[in-house]
Amino acid sequence: MEESTNGKQKKGVSKGIIALIVGAIVLVGGSAAAFMLLNASPKASYFLAEKNTIEYVMEQFENRYEPELSWYEKTQTGKSASTLELSAAYNDPQANVGYGLDPAMFINNSSITIDAQTDMENNQLYAGLTANIGGMEINDIQLYLTEEKLLLGLPFLEEVIQMNDEDLGPLLYEVDPYMFTGDEKLGLETIFESAEGVVPEEDIEYLEEEYLQFIYEALPEEAFTSSNDTVDVNGESINSEKITLHLTEQELKDILTTVLDKMEKDERLKEIIKDQMTAQQFGSSVYMDDEIELLMADFETAISEAKQELATFQIPNGLTSIIWIDDNRVVQRDFVIELGPSTDELVMLSVKGSQLFTDNNQFFNYDLAFSDSYEEGSMNISGDLNWDNNQATDFISLTVDDFAITYDGQETLEDGTRDFNRTFSLREPMSGGGSLIWSGNATYDNDQMNSEHSLSLETPDFSQDMFSLNILTDGRIIDSIETLEPENVKDIGSMSAAEIQEYVEYEVTPSFQQWLFGIMAGGAMGF
Repeated sequence: MEESTNGKQKKGVSKGIIALIVGAIVLVGGSAAAFMLLNASPKASYFLAEKNTIEYVMEQFENRYEPELSWYEKTQTGKSASTLELSAAYNDPQANVGYGLDPAMFINNSSITIDAQTDMENNQLYAGLTANIGGMEINDIQLYLTEEKLLLGLPFLEEVIQMNDEDLGPLLYEVDPYMFTGDEKLGLETIFESAEGVVPEEDIEYLEEEYLQFIYEALPEEAFTSSNDTVDVNGESINSEKITLHLTEQELKDILTTVLDKMEKDERLKEIIKDQMTAQQFGSSVYMDDEIELLMADFETAISEAKQELATFQIPNGLTSIIWIDDNRVVQRDFVIELGPSTDELVMLSVKGSQLFTDNNQFFNYDLAFSDSYEEGSMNISGDLNWDNNQATDFISLTVDDFAITYDGQETLEDGTRDFNRTFSLREPMSGGGSLIWSGNATYDNDQMNSEHSLSLETPDFSQDMFSLNILTDGRIIDSIETLEPENVKDIGSMSAAEIQEYVEYEVTPSFQQWLFGIMAGGAMGF
């Protein structure tokens, strides 16, 4: 980043209006095509090329990772079981220098095994955990949950602890009526909803029909012009169709205002946003309901304020988005807009670059830049993904000044087995950066899968051979899952806060202490 030296005091630019305008621009200038366009006008060709490009990339991804995607689909539509074993290897030549316990003796003799069973269609999950921590054996930790209740079995308790989803709110309200409303839930259903996708299909269809198509129809045909042009992409000279989208300041403001009007009155949109916020806050749902309501109120206020600010907002050159098309797909683009609350506070945003996607190679190279009167900056994201004869050689980089994140991967796929070596690297001058090395293999055979993974770090002060995390996975499709429905249940949801405190103090704690002493006395400290 470069700081201006003109001595001006930088004024604040409304982040809300910038975000809303840029968000709408993404739809208007890039990826609004989510439906088939049948006529051959420049406007239709523009969005059809964007649609074809997105679908082609998704198709190539699905072809390359068909075994993994097929297995994932089976686990989401049927009953499945998986065994996950975690272990580590530590080897520090300096660890034995001097006195004290060698951590390698503890780390290299420890492992954790998780047996999990899921039935996503019927909203059931079972998990059992065993561990060997430096010779200390831990068994019989069990978890069973549905969208309505949670059951927990612990090795030091004869009874199984139960908490119903509907009982959490009243219990929290009893503890602190000022912080909680009594309507809080465990949010267990979000675990099963996450398997269905980030946004439900019906919500995606609604957004496509009500907003993407709405924006498409609002764009004037005369804003699009077409010509023939030759461009050089990844060393290839390509004869392409060049389509320019240009919206004047007033045209862009009119479209944005119409969209904001629609959003402000759209109760369905508000529910979609609220549902997504609720789904993303699993694990903290006991106190987030009020915050979500507050954020939703802020959203409505932001829409109203954005419309007011938009009236005086400056977009002197309007919006210009140019794409070059070959074989009905985008091969190059040039997008630029300059906007701000006043002519003295204009911010320039641009995206320029090229891409060339084929069955064997996906190449892209883009520069994203911004500048104003006080500073400027840019980011480059590029990639070269090669897939030929079931062998992959991939490279992706994201660079900002001297800072860079890169991915370097090699893969082979043969008879359902994928072998891979993947390296994620960070280049950062101050610390020297480092790399995460991920290697292993995975085999998919009808209703079974197994995989081996090894993760290690390498930095200027830390060798790759010093530490590694090893993960073994064995998965299979099953007929039914285990449950945890014993007769001896302690339903803490039906207890008062005082009763729970008494139960923990006089039953749980003494049992835990006795159990812990027993396993430690069994030779756990003799490693």
